Amino acid sequence: MNLWKIDWTPMLLKEQLKPFNSKDYIYEVKFDGIRAIIFATSKKVTIKSRNGKDLTSLFPELQLIQELVKEDTIFDGEIIALESGKPSFRKIQNRLHLKEYPKIEVMCKRNPVIFMCFDILYQKKDLTKLQLLERKKILSKIADNEVFVKVKYIEEYGTELFESVKKMNLEGIVAKEKKSTYEINRRENEWIKIKHFKVETYFIAGFIENKTNVSLLLAEKRKIKFYYVGKVSMSKENPLLNQLKEEKIQKNTIENCDEKATFISPRIKCKVKYLEKTKEGILRHPVLKK
Repeated sequence: MNLWKIDWTPMLLKEQLKPFNSKDYIYEVKFDGIRAIIFATSKKVTIKSRNGKDLTSLFPELQLIQELVKEDTIFDGEIIALESGKPSFRKIQNRLHLKEYPKIEVMCKRNPVIFMCFDILYQKKDLTKLQLLERKKILSKIADNEVFVKVKYIEEYGTELFESVKKMNLEGIVAKEKKSTYEINRRENEWIKIKHFKVETYFIAGFIENKTNVSLLLAEKRKIKFYYVGKVSMSKENPLLNQLKEEKIQKNTIENCDEKATFISPRIKCKVKYLEKTKEGILRHPVLKK
């Protein structure tokens, strides 16, 4: 049987807003990186993205995982890059965009990645029908090294872990039912992600009206100028749209914004929740807060 040709698309997570405590669940830190399935033997490591794209050539340092396995093994986890000791999505994105091997070789020394492993799907045999804690027990027997780190978990106290994650300004937590089996390419209630969103107030500098929704152009004021920080969507039924349409249309005066939109004077504000800002100050995963 050729393991590499079987569909090992990752199990996906449902999302909810509030953390919870339960004796039936374990809780892990959610790392901000790239979900990946790793196929490892003692001679070769192959890396596939969540969508099945081959990422092997982009992360040559992960070939060190060969040292940890003696037989065919399949792992699930997150590839991360650190900045000031914390996962940086910007840094991992920079690695994804590299195509030439000399640059990749340099960056794997300057900006190395780590595979944060939270599950094992295969070792001599298919493990996906085992319960989660049984798979965790098998995974625990594999050592860590400089590029492979097993994700730690706690039992029962998800709310407390979430509060710690907020203080450390990390992405969030994942709750997993202890008895859950691994459901390939399915989004099940047994695995839940709870993200730590930040909330800030921004000026609305313009809007783009489509058939089904509206994108608001957001800006923040720095000294005397307004700077673009991204777009957030809302329903066309939102009464805020009527308020925006009553504003006087003007030319684009927002720095770093080349969007084709209806621009207005940035005086109306809205609250937005988001995960983090990019190096350029653009919001990641912004959501309009009611």
